[in-house]
Amino acid sequence: MNGLRSRQTLGKVTRLTGVAAGLLLAGAAALAEDSSKNLAPGFNALPPAAKVLIAPPDIELFEISAGGVPEPRGDWTETAKHLLRAELESRRGSLGVQTLDLDEGTADEFGEVLSLQAAVSQAIATHHFGGVPLPTKNGQLDWSYGDAMQPLEQRSGARYCLFIWVRDGYASASRQATIALTAILSLGHVILGGGVQSANASLVDLESGRVLWFNHIARGRGDLRETDSAAETVGELLKNFPAAK
Repeated sequence: MNGLRSRQTLGKVTRLTGVAAGLLLAGAAALAEDSSKNLAPGFNALPPAAKVLIAPPDIELFEISAGGVPEPRGDWTETAKHLLRAELESRRGSLGVQTLDLDEGTADEFGEVLSLQAAVSQAIATHHFGGVPLPTKNGQLDWSYGDAMQPLEQRSGARYCLFIWVRDGYASASRQATIALTAILSLGHVILGGGVQSANASLVDLESGRVLWFNHIARGRGDLRETDSAAETVGELLKNFPAAK
């Protein structure tokens, strides 16, 4: 009986997981069909002569303990940074514009600006993509940093900047065991989370401060510690990027 009950429970878990995956895919498909959601009003693409600064990706990876507590993993984070930078490097040509890097030293000098950008990007993800709309925005990507980004423009000589922010968690072996045991004991009625990949990419006009393009992903798959998966994540983040035409 115990073996039969376990198989039935795992079957429920599989079905529930399948339903969740279906909902995620449906949401992603709907978003892909409405690419205007990613663009600021009146903006369609970068001009061919545009110069785009690429900020160091803001990445942090976590290991989720048996109790569900996310614990930062510096080694995983460094691996992910290396893989994402390499993938961004390989995609420069597809952007159709001149690009240059914001080096780590200069990024440190502009720490307050980058922190502001990270905070605003989270607000955009929540209120423009996360189902908590702000009535004043009328469903439009209408966000600006004002003149806060101008010092970065003056220092770099670039008119635009591409920012990437990523947080990802992976269940530890003990967490995976806890998830499986909880599912079995609850007959599939309780399913614990094993980690969520959340990432934002934004293109900002450094002169005006306007957010011209923004993309957000939130999902329970993808492994930034692996080359192919990291490449897939970057591809997903840069989907519908307004490349120069």
